[in-house]
Amino acid sequence: MSTLDVARAELALAVLYLNKAEARDKICRAIQYGSKFVSNGETGTAQNVDKSTSLARKVFRLFKFVNDLHALISPTAPGTPLPLILLGKSKNALLSTFLFLDQIVWLGRTGIYKNKEKTELIGRMSLFCWMGSSICTTLVEIAELGRLSASKKKLEKELKNTNKYKNELYRSKLQKSNERSIALVKAGMDIVVAVGLLQLAPKKVTPRVTGAFGFVSSFISCYQLLPSPVKAKTP
Repeated sequence: MSTLDVARAELALAVLYLNKAEARDKICRAIQYGSKFVSNGETGTAQNVDKSTSLARKVFRLFKFVNDLHALISPTAPGTPLPLILLGKSKNALLSTFLFLDQIVWLGRTGIYKNKEKTELIGRMSLFCWMGSSICTTLVEIAELGRLSASKKKLEKELKNTNKYKNELYRSKLQKSNERSIALVKAGMDIVVAVGLLQLAPKKVTPRVTGAFGFVSSFISCYQLLPSPVKAKTP
């Protein structure tokens, strides 16, 4: 491929990435929490950016609760243990509830819904739902990593006298393990962010700590949404 072809392919990937509403939301999320880290809860430009970006992000999430509602009523993969099924469905239910309540918060913040006290109460309820879904995600990822580790060890025994990294199934399991490890780190960080937003431990999880964890979590989300690079054709 020529330099122009490479540049064209990379730009096509960037366009594909930025066309996703989810990707734009996560970029805005990184800006939001980066601003929170800078402001540290103090009045100023950074705090204004934090608040305005937070409100703008809610538009990207309109009717997004339908995604997790669909996942909630969809059948699970065959062979999945019952505790994992229950945790997964709980995560879907909590996340769907969070996204639905978040729409009411958006109506309140824009002035369409006039009851300020109820808006703040619904906002806290939605954040508790998000924290609950993050806890469920953490437990699911820990359990799935355990299952993957067991299956990898079993496969390693079968491939004892061969190069395991040349085995497609082993490489697939290794990739899934890496992806779930990243998802576990992100879910753990999201729990800290939720604790900070709810001010459950204001002395330890300050606005700056919340901003730092939220920024890194957003960066991980942006990475997870990256499209696969196009493989060059060999003549």
